[in-house]
Amino acid sequence: MPTSTVHLLRHGEVHNPARVLYGRLPDFHLSALGREMAECLAEHFARQAHDGARFVLLAASPLTRAQETAAPTAAALGLEVETEPRIIEAENHFEGLRVTKGELLRPRHWRYLVNPLRPSWGEPYEEQAARVLEAVADAARVAVERGGDGAEAILVAHQLPIWAARLKAEGRRLAHDPRRRECTLTSVTSLDIDADTGAVIRVRYSEPAARLLPGAASTPGA
Repeated sequence: MPTSTVHLLRHGEVHNPARVLYGRLPDFHLSALGREMAECLAEHFARQAHDGARFVLLAASPLTRAQETAAPTAAALGLEVETEPRIIEAENHFEGLRVTKGELLRPRHWRYLVNPLRPSWGEPYEEQAARVLEAVADAARVAVERGGDGAEAILVAHQLPIWAARLKAEGRRLAHDPRRRECTLTSVTSLDIDADTGAVIRVRYSEPAARLLPGAASTPGA
């Protein structure tokens, strides 16, 4: 049974002084701290490669912040950044808004708040999990084709789709409190995959840039 590890890497801190939920909006770039986080992750993966890990695939969501997070790792590992649209951020009705209690009380939003279990304000959790896990299964298969059994892939994505995929892989309920997600900026959710079937064998989580997290801005759902 050939296996591969696919690492779901969340992007770094974004320059977002208005503190809006930026979602799929273009031109939201990494902040200075976000760029430092991305360099830290590149060093992390370079150390792993030095110790014998075989990284043969690096892909990122088409959004600017994911592509910028992937760039230092691409340089460190000598890989090109491929674009994977299936790991893009979730659609969200509140995109471009600062989601405050006052904003939520506006009548024009009420019909989007009727079902937090789906959720009714955006892309269903089930659909997010399905598209990310499909991308993960394909990445595992391609990694083994390129590098043999045990070859690894890195996919740079976004908090909510990563978290939905992890919950699904672990057989947990997808509806959740956004404040309780275990998916910090530049965290790594690693899935060991049966490359023949795409089945998830094991899930691990780490925060290689933990030292940079205190004080970092992070909008839930972004």
